[in-house]
Amino acid sequence: MDEQITNQEIDDLLDEMISVESGDEEELIEEAEKMPEEKIKPAKYPEAVIEAVLFTLGHSVDLKKLSLAVGMGMDETKAVIRSMMKKYEKNDRGIKIIELEDSYQMCTKDSVFENLMRVASAPKNYTLTDTLLETLSIVAYKQPVTRLEIEKIRGVSCDHAVNKLIEYNLIMELGRLDAPGRPLLFGTTENFLRAFGVTSLDELPILKQERFEDFKKEAEEEIQLRLDI
Repeated sequence: MDEQITNQEIDDLLDEMISVESGDEEELIEEAEKMPEEKIKPAKYPEAVIEAVLFTLGHSVDLKKLSLAVGMGMDETKAVIRSMMKKYEKNDRGIKIIELEDSYQMCTKDSVFENLMRVASAPKNYTLTDTLLETLSIVAYKQPVTRLEIEKIRGVSCDHAVNKLIEYNLIMELGRLDAPGRPLLFGTTENFLRAFGVTSLDELPILKQERFEDFKKEAEEEIQLRLDI
């Protein structure tokens, strides 16, 4: 008779996931999902396991991984996380869990930022000019989008803006368009969601088509201003 998979074995599998490349990581998750439910022993203290995983990794963790770590279904795991998020809302807690699409991350609360900066280095600030904000808006609402498509909307070259937004980790390359020249496709990152305080792209306000026309007009005015100078 097969023995139940222990919590230690689940932890070892999670450690292995952390150390492999993203492509292999997906294969490991698929293998884990094929395990018979009766073989997986749920964690005795799932909140403790989730807390440990989020704290140790530091970045966002997919719900599938957290579900695997605690040996529970994804709906059950999500319910545990929701309960934890409520507990962290109390004023006497300095950390919180945020949701980013189907992933979760542990981070500090804004209310303790000033105190934290007394003993830690201030994070690097970046400035989002009107040009960068317009380009970022186009990527956010039109993604996946190519440089050419961005330039058609703005009416000017977007190379500098795109490169800056990549540097700020607000947008990223998603792949290539299946078309002549195979141009790069761009989309927003998790850091974009984090920076603008939304859990998914569905929460972004609706942007009317007229606003994209405004972007083009503003870009044209920007060019004329430079020519006048």
